[in-house]
Amino acid sequence: QLIESGGGSVQTGDSLTLSCVASGPTFRAYQINWFRQASGEGRKFVATVSPTGERWTMTQSGKGRFTCSRDNDKNTVYLHLNNLKPEDTAVYFCAARWYSGILVDSENDADYAHWGQGTQVTVSS
Repeated sequence: QLIESGGGSVQTGDSLTLSCVASGPTFRAYQINWFRQASGEGRKFVATVSPTGERWTMTQSGKGRFTCSRDNDKNTVYLHLNNLKPEDTAVYFCAARWYSGILVDSENDADYAHWGQGTQVTVSS
């Protein structure tokens, strides 16, 4: 089970840190991906982090503004959102995929074993 939190309503240029907390003993075997879904659009890949947290990738729109980190002792992955823009407004989801040694950024829901319920981020100008 995955539970996201940390969303909210902010102004342009503000920052938020989203958390994805996992339950279960096998958290360290999964890569964790972040996605976002704006109103009326499909779910889009944002970031992914490896089980150790040493490797992570980010979508182009987030580079330079978003970072991803992981604390396996807390079974938690973080998505740090900086310099937020109105176009970042969306519901943000985390998802878990068994790590094969290669980070996967698929946007196919079926490629992930677990999904969270999402947390809303709203950025106003």
